[in-house]
This record gives sequence, C-alpha cells and structure tokens, in this order.
Amino acid sequence: MELQDGAELCFPQLFNVSCKKPTLHWSEAVLLNILLVFISLITVVLNLLVIISVSHFRQLHTPTNILLLSLAVSDFLVGLLLMPLEIFKKSACWILGDVVCVLYGYLVSHMVFASIGNIVLISVDRYVAICHPLQYPIKITVTRVKCCVCLSWLWYGFFTIVYLKDELIEPGRNNSCFGECTLFISYVARAADLVLTFIIPVSVIVFVYVRVFAVAVSHAVAMRSHITDVTFQHSVNVTKKSELKAARTLAVLVIVYLICFCPFYCYSLVTVDLTGTSYASFLFFLFYFNSCLNPIIYALFYHWFRKAVKLIVTLQILQPCSCEANIM
Repeated sequence: MELQDGAELCFPQLFNVSCKKPTLHWSEAVLLNILLVFISLITVVLNLLVIISVSHFRQLHTPTNILLLSLAVSDFLVGLLLMPLEIFKKSACWILGDVVCVLYGYLVSHMVFASIGNIVLISVDRYVAICHPLQYPIKITVTRVKCCVCLSWLWYGFFTIVYLKDELIEPGRNNSCFGECTLFISYVARAADLVLTFIIPVSVIVFVYVRVFAVAVSHAVAMRSHITDVTFQHSVNVTKKSELKAARTLAVLVIVYLICFCPFYCYSLVTVDLTGTSYASFLFFLFYFNSCLNPIIYALFYHWFRKAVKLIVTLQILQPCSCEANIM
C-alpha cells in the first residue's frame, strides 16, 4: 500500500514532502491536451501571419497597424510560451524548478499588463482618429506610436518586477510541496495592480469608446439631416466610413478582450494564489484564448489581412519588391 501511494507522488523518494500527481483520467487528459495544443498552434500561426503582414508590407505601416502588431506580438508569445507551459503545469508535476516557475509567472503577468496597455493605446488612437480627424495625421505618427509601444512594454516590464518582487527574491518560498508551481502576491501589490492595470485602463477604454460612438452617431445624424456646410461636410468625409468601420472593428476587439480578461482579473483579486488551482488554469486559458480570437477578428473584418495572408501562404512575399504591393 505504501508503494502504491508512493507511485502517485511526483517524487516517490521524497514521500513526506512530494506533491501528488494530477488525478485527471488519462483519456480525459489526452483529449484535453490535444485540444489545448491545437489552440496553441492556431494562436502561434495566426498571430505570426499578422506580424509578417504588418512588418513586410509598407502600405500597412500605419499607426493603428503598429498597435495591432504590438498586440499580435504579445498574443504570439502567449501561444508560443505561456499556453504550452500551462498545458504542462496542468497535466504533469512541475519538474522545471522554482526559477522557471517564477519566470513563467513573470511572463504571464507581463503579457496581461502589456495586452491591456496595447488595448488602451488602440482606444486612444481611435478616439483621436474619430473625434479629431484633421489633427490625427499631425498628432498620431508612426514614430510616436512606436515610442509609445516601447515605453508601454518597458513600463509594464518594470511594474511586473515590482509586482512579483517577493517571488523573484526567493523563488518557491510559498510552495507547500515539491512538484508544484504556485505564486502568491502581496495585498499591497494586488491593490496597486487593481488601480494601475484594471480600474484606470478600463475606465479610459470605456470613456474613450463612449466618446467615439457619440461622435459617430452625431455625424450620422448630421448626414441624414442634409447639412450643407462645406467645412463640416469635409470634416465628416475625412472621418469617413473606413475610419468608422475601423472603430467598430476595434470595439469588437476590445469587448472580446474584456470578456476574456475580466474573469481572470476578478479571480486574481480574491485569491493570493494565482496559479495553484484548476479553476485558475481555466481562467488562464480563457484569457489565453483571446490571443487566438484577435487574429480571427482581423480576418473577419479586415480585407487587407485576408489579402496579406494569401500573399504569404502562396510565397509571393518572396518576390522582389513584394513589400510595395497594394493590399488595401
């Protein structure tokens, strides 16, 4: 009987301090892992297509697409690194050590924070484009957007270090047994996290999109009323259907993101253990699944993405001067 119990442990030789192996039935584990690995591969491939599209074709080097590129990079890293590690953590004993566990926690936190930063920047970009169309080319340039994206990634990288300070100083300090990977965050760090990466960003996003669609509605009413003022009509035309369509598309992106993001975030507010339960794993994958949905949204709403993918898949991007192709 002692041997049988030992066989159920991650490290049978460490009987008194070893964690138990995951108890999921092998058939359920195989089916679940196949599904999750498939989602991970789809996430990597689709976001890689977005990265190649925006990076390769010069016509796509616009401020808005630079922000989409930044979001695609974070989504790509989620599919390439975080999903496989979460699958491994869910289906097997954690044998990669405390340092890798903390590194995994750092990557999770950084991707969460960087994603919300990208969404805020996308919202602000649409606000200026719709509400101040004549000033948009002056205020929002590719160079400024690149600087904002870099600063956002650096800021959230630094914030994540502060957020996980205790775990980074002493990895594995809160593990109850060998073979588990758990991260505990102090109440002070979670309070700062609540304000800086949830309340303020979500408030900005909601406010910005309320303003965007209020302006869009007022433009639509004005056009139906047949206002003939030339200057105003020019302003409305500058805003154009394409800008409004882009705003609607990015609004869908933001709404889907918040649907996937809020349950995970709310859970992180009521527990200090961010990685230790099966419920936490489900919420992680709900959040990660958003990284798979984003490029699907691009494919549904953006003609340029579908055209770019066709050129990439058929290897036409290997031809000379393919970066100058007209795909809009």
